[in-house]
Amino acid sequence: MDDNNLIEQIKHKDRHAFQLLVEKYQQMIINVCYGFIQNYQDAEDVAQEVFIDIYVTAYKFRADSKLSTWIYRIAVNKSLNYIRDNKKRKSSKSIFTQSNDNKNSIIDIEDDAYNGSDYLLENEERKINLHNAISSLPENQRTAFILSKYEDLSYKEISKVMSLSISSVESLLFRAKQNLQKKLFECYKKLNN
Repeated sequence: MDDNNLIEQIKHKDRHAFQLLVEKYQQMIINVCYGFIQNYQDAEDVAQEVFIDIYVTAYKFRADSKLSTWIYRIAVNKSLNYIRDNKKRKSSKSIFTQSNDNKNSIIDIEDDAYNGSDYLLENEERKINLHNAISSLPENQRTAFILSKYEDLSYKEISKVMSLSISSVESLLFRAKQNLQKKLFECYKKLNN
């Protein structure tokens, strides 16, 4: 069933169509949420909220964009709301860490060739520094960066999700990369002193 038929049936509260939508988009939504939240269990919880929102507000989908774009927008907004609501609670988990029992790995940069404890500590420190640098980006830069680097969306797709022009997305990504380089340089400069 294509997305247009799926959403039309969901508008009529068809539970089977909704189950098909969940199966189709579940991992994508969890990945988007995880890119922002940095905690897999919390990302799953937010993803559930995204699906509830889709089911309840399906009638609002006007088909002036692709269904996946609308779903991305909901996932990004729910994730940002979660971060705002839980700003005081800092997660120590890295954007690259995930439990071994989850077969749907989001990102894995660890190299099995290195097993020394010094390497593992250094690698974990790098992950934390990267997570902190990404988290400290202004909201629009962080959103564009995560959608580009972790979700591999094109500039055009990001512009639709964020309701911005393509040139604005390019500018956000350029500034995000500059800010990340600056923050990481400062961080490693402090570590080496």
